[in-house]
Amino acid sequence: MACLAKNIRALTRQAALLRSFSIRPAIFALTKWQNSQTELLDPSLTSNQRHVLPLVRCYSAKPPLSLKLISDRVLLVLQLYDKVNPSKLKLESHFINDLGLDSLDHVEVIMAMEDEFGFEIPDADAEKLLRPSDIVRYVADKEDIYE
Repeated sequence: MACLAKNIRALTRQAALLRSFSIRPAIFALTKWQNSQTELLDPSLTSNQRHVLPLVRCYSAKPPLSLKLISDRVLLVLQLYDKVNPSKLKLESHFINDLGLDSLDHVEVIMAMEDEFGFEIPDADAEKLLRPSDIVRYVADKEDIYE
């Protein structure tokens, strides 16, 4: 039994060592594809003359926000909410008194705003956001937009 355990330990060490030196399949396939593309462009190139493109990730920035854009997005999200009457909706409308939403609806509105703007609103702050204008001001403060 001890001999079997010793052999298993040796095999796992060897497998870990081989894994650390092996070429990753995705990188190998990408390199092979890039080399085949280079051959199509110029078949006279030797393998030392071919250049493999580096893997580069490009990120884009968020679109620039303004108070007008924030208020338009907030009102659009609220208009698309099925329990809000779009004819009664204004920036100064109160969610509970004017629009007839209950506390659960208020939580759903706050969650929709979190999804729309891409950040989490803590519960302590969410309790204070009772009007669309409060949400606009909160988002503008979070995104450092002052006009």
